[in-house]
Amino acid sequence: MARAGRGPDRRSGEDGLVGWIALQGAANVRDLGGLPAQDGRPVVAHRLLRGDNLQGLTSADVTLLTDGIGLTTVVDLRSPSEVSAEGPGPLTRVDSVHHEHHSVLAERGAATDAAADALAVRRPPSKSRYPDDVMSDHYLGYLRDRPQQVVGALRSVAHAPGAALVNCAAGKDRTGVVVALALSVAGVQRDAIVADYAASAERIGAILARLRASPTYQADIDSRPPEDHRPRPGTMAAFLDQVDSRYGGVLGWLAGQGFGPEDASELQAKLLLP
Repeated sequence: MARAGRGPDRRSGEDGLVGWIALQGAANVRDLGGLPAQDGRPVVAHRLLRGDNLQGLTSADVTLLTDGIGLTTVVDLRSPSEVSAEGPGPLTRVDSVHHEHHSVLAERGAATDAAADALAVRRPPSKSRYPDDVMSDHYLGYLRDRPQQVVGALRSVAHAPGAALVNCAAGKDRTGVVVALALSVAGVQRDAIVADYAASAERIGAILARLRASPTYQADIDSRPPEDHRPRPGTMAAFLDQVDSRYGGVLGWLAGQGFGPEDASELQAKLLLP
């Protein structure tokens, strides 16, 4: 386990340097510190984290995140039904950690991200926003169906007094999109954004095993072959290309949702060195 007060374990992975944070109770938590912006500045360590289901965190995990890394804000992208089914997690009992909930899924009863992914795979191409890649199409749905929740999640990151941790169930789809948007606003290099998204594939076995252990997610996870859950670089690249072509880029889409230059500057200041 990483030592309290130190930066992430940024080691070489399948898709470049990955800032894994070794936790006993979560499989897909990492620090985005060190990712390069186009102007040469790196993302500052202990500012933006991303993760999967946090329900199983141990007391040592909580201490590492709060005392060692300075976590103050959890940006939870799970649906209300997921939050209710899973119940309060260990971090909800820490007074210094504030939870912001921004569900980016269209409300479909008790849908989880795994169920929504399965629906995306089965959607007829004629009803798709982008039939060339079903998961990119699914991600575009977040922007269409829940724009203010996406914007709210980015503002929660920008306003966090310490480290912000964006999470959902698997930490790869909903979290992947919101983190990619935040990094895009900060001017992080496109290749680095895509590589960070794809890094979750390194932990996909452990991610799925943890979700199968939860009654909330087990049936949804097994509704698709395991390989279908693996994030692929081309999916995020296609998503960002579509945002460019349809909305004039991430900043263009955000501006249309009321997230203007002042908001963008605040998020940039949060993530990058001066």
